[in-house]
Amino acid sequence: MPAPTTVGNTTVARVAAARHHVRSLGREDGPVLLLVHGFGTDQQCWNRMLPAFLPTHRVVLLDLAGAGGFDPAAYEREKYVTLDGYAADLVELCEELDLRDVVLVGHSVSSMIAARAALRAPERFAQVVMIAPSARYTDDPATGYDGGFSTEDVAELLDSLDVNYLSWTATVAPMIMGNPERPELGEEFTESFRQLHPGTARDFARATFHTDSRELLTRVTTPTLVLKCRDDALAPDSAVQEVVDRLPHATLVALQASGHCPHVSAPDETAAAVLAHLRRSA
Repeated sequence: MPAPTTVGNTTVARVAAARHHVRSLGREDGPVLLLVHGFGTDQQCWNRMLPAFLPTHRVVLLDLAGAGGFDPAAYEREKYVTLDGYAADLVELCEELDLRDVVLVGHSVSSMIAARAALRAPERFAQVVMIAPSARYTDDPATGYDGGFSTEDVAELLDSLDVNYLSWTATVAPMIMGNPERPELGEEFTESFRQLHPGTARDFARATFHTDSRELLTRVTTPTLVLKCRDDALAPDSAVQEVVDRLPHATLVALQASGHCPHVSAPDETAAAVLAHLRRSA
């Protein structure tokens, strides 16, 4: 039975919170940071950044559909064929827990999920933080857009996922993580991928690589911090710049961190950039 919570004078079941294995840490009276992991991981990916946030913020963690502690019985494949289903979950969670003035932090594809959530319920979100975002992973020759992957690259990547998921994770996870001089990070990320059910991973991968969010970003009015990394195989400089150029209210910060997962490879620098931006915006 989901744990109850009180909203006003009404006690309701925390259905979404239970479904997504939500945890709330840190200062209950602090400003809310809602941390949303990207593809291939779950809420544990934020662990290295938590010590920087917990003294001053209420940190809300969740597992997206198909990841970590998400209730597998609640998985609806037709809902998650696009990123809109994941965004709807974030809004439902914020409504259920009555979260307001939320700083919504999304990594990788969850940056675009965050953008969709901010469009659905702008009154809930004070800021969006996008870590290593890309609005479209495939090139668009018609417009000269460089997303980092050709259409053929993406088709091959998704086909290989279907053929042998374990082999695919061993190849793709270290490439995404980067930092080859620190192979333990790639091994950790590979293991994280392997915790996912291959079927839900395939759904999320297709939703990720087949989505073009460029036009959508032009309608996001929530102030947004964009963090980019060096040598990012999934979000090259050109793709991140496209995100910044499309957003009406964007601030770009270039990290010294390399690879696609700075919250794992450089948690102190990443957390410091987020907190510094929030202090400037207060």
